[in-house]
Amino acid sequence: MENPIFVGAKNPSSETAPQKVTVNNISDIAVIICYFILVIGVGIWSMFRTNRGTVGGYFLAGQTMTWWPVGASLFASNIGSGHFVGLAGTGAARGIAVGGFEWNALFIVLLLGWLFVPVYLTAGVITMPQYLKKRFGGTRISLYLSVISLFLYIFTKISVDMFSGAVFIQQALGWNIYVAVIALLSITALYTVTGGLAALMYTDTVQTFVIIAGAFVLTGFAFFEVGGYSALLEKYRSAIPSNSQSDRYNISPECYTPRDDAFQLLRDPVTGDLPWPGVLFGIAIIGAWYWCSDQVIVQRCLAARSLTHVKAGCILCGYLKLLPMFLMVFPGMISRVLFPDEVGCVVPELCQQVCGTDVGCSNIAYPKLVVSIMPNGLRGLMLAVMLAALMSSLASIFNSSSTLFTMDIWTRLRPQARESELMVVGRVWVLVIVAVSICWIPVVQASQSGQLFDYIQSVTCYLAPPIAAVFFLAVFVKRVNEPGAFWGLMGGLAMGLCRMVPEFWFGSGSCLFPTDCPTLVCGVHYLYFAIVLFACTSVLTLLVSYCTPAIEDKHVSIGSFKLGVFKPLPGASNHPVHPSTGTPESARRQPVLILRPGLGESDELAPPSDVSTNPLVQCVIHKSEYTTHIFVNI
Repeated sequence: MENPIFVGAKNPSSETAPQKVTVNNISDIAVIICYFILVIGVGIWSMFRTNRGTVGGYFLAGQTMTWWPVGASLFASNIGSGHFVGLAGTGAARGIAVGGFEWNALFIVLLLGWLFVPVYLTAGVITMPQYLKKRFGGTRISLYLSVISLFLYIFTKISVDMFSGAVFIQQALGWNIYVAVIALLSITALYTVTGGLAALMYTDTVQTFVIIAGAFVLTGFAFFEVGGYSALLEKYRSAIPSNSQSDRYNISPECYTPRDDAFQLLRDPVTGDLPWPGVLFGIAIIGAWYWCSDQVIVQRCLAARSLTHVKAGCILCGYLKLLPMFLMVFPGMISRVLFPDEVGCVVPELCQQVCGTDVGCSNIAYPKLVVSIMPNGLRGLMLAVMLAALMSSLASIFNSSSTLFTMDIWTRLRPQARESELMVVGRVWVLVIVAVSICWIPVVQASQSGQLFDYIQSVTCYLAPPIAAVFFLAVFVKRVNEPGAFWGLMGGLAMGLCRMVPEFWFGSGSCLFPTDCPTLVCGVHYLYFAIVLFACTSVLTLLVSYCTPAIEDKHVSIGSFKLGVFKPLPGASNHPVHPSTGTPESARRQPVLILRPGLGESDELAPPSDVSTNPLVQCVIHKSEYTTHIFVNI
């Protein structure tokens, strides 16, 4: 059945539907064109600035990135168009509690910089499956993680970003969805294929500025329109649609009346839509998976020039994560106050006219605010913001999935593949993802609902906790071995599918259309389920590990966290030190070789400049301002 919002068919009641084509003046179009020129220009500049002819240069930006593009890229890779549509939509429907998903990252991202990245750097890996292979040995765990990560990238992250971007484009431009999405995917794939990770991180930096600047402008206009924060507190509680009755359905007042706890961040553990134990612990679990073990995020940290820059970038990202509550959630709530009949619609027939779905139109909260209150020119800026978020997120997924496929799957198929072949395969895989994504558009059209952000988080809660548990145990518990980790992952996957499959089969339901899924299966909140799933996976992993032989020490020493103190070079204490860092001047740029188990002190190695090209040595050269750490593993 055709959906008029996507294919442009005429609705029988189109005379009463609001006009969607509003970004059609020269000033808005000029701003959008200037934005695209800026992004493409930055991508071309980064192509000539960085070395893209090697695996390290293409996938890790040559490990030369400083802290500010690292932090900006972390933020831009995380904030996609799904956040603008999903966060604002859930804020419009339920209040500020959804902001807990963003604020939880303030602490989790610090774990990434201080605990996890040092382990990954020491292991000398490019991808997360590579880390699991070095930590546990064998291939089945790393292969499982590669396959499930690629599956999630293509069918969850890309589909969500395309859907949310389509909602905004349709509200603002009225373009055909295929033309708009194909154009966006094509431009995004262009600078991803040509520029590698360096192009992504530099363009992410530009797009982070655009996202924050544009969102601040819209937030200012929104609070001005509603009359300030105190007026929002008063008016939100009475933001009820004028038409809440239907001849076909018996609509309960709770379906269209704002929640009494809309302005409470921590809500009742039983009756709350986001219970506070789930917000504190459940979100922390899925946040740990995303920020500490997801390829898209970790790859940006591995591209930093030193661990100091990694930590500074994580701190910058943490500060930026304070903003979505004020720049996305509150504007979504204001949109419901200003447009209760559209954003807060509850009658299925009217919702179908407004946004093309009969379960609610809260997802249009942010786009509706943009096209209704922003003046010409600034409206084009906000469309550029949404395009920036969409393209940044898609580009990050393209590059990281290319890395996973090339380094973890293709190298298994062709172990003798040369570096030039890997470069070609990585670029071709991006084009394959683009093609699959375009073919997935009809599924995206059919899966729209009024609970986009709930969909994202619930799927994550069903699949991610086992991965998070295995990574945590791998880093902090030396006794965990390969059989324990593998069967923990398999048990966690089976448990998660037992919850996810029935929920998709019966549907998650809504206030007006309750689900038929059995309460025993679907009655537990997805954040509580994440806690239980994490605990069960951890127990199973530890149980199997302690019932099977311990792993070889060479794997544990590479992949486990341990505290260490930097020791200056011999004789450096008698030399002047740098005034700001205290590092001896004699230590500037002197190489420090850290040998892995299996190498003796007398083993001859190639000079530092030749180590990375030695076919017998796999290494990561980690550079800082004063010291070059060469991590070597035979």
